[in-house]
Amino acid sequence: MKNQDELNGKAEAIKGKVKQAAGDLTNNERLHDEGVADEAAGKTEEMLGRARRKVGEAIEEVGDAIKR
Repeated sequence: MKNQDELNGKAEAIKGKVKQAAGDLTNNERLHDEGVADEAAGKTEEMLGRARRKVGEAIEEVGDAIKR
């Protein structure tokens, strides 16, 4: 199950893609560039969230193995 960081990152990346498309349609280079930055930030946050989830899952597995 995805954590909040992953979901927020995915939303931020989508927002960035929308800004890029709007910038392209209106020939607004600044809006396009903001979209690129938002998308990159979103992907980074999503990756950090995924890493955090994986570490948590690994810790749970170790804990379960110790209990056995």
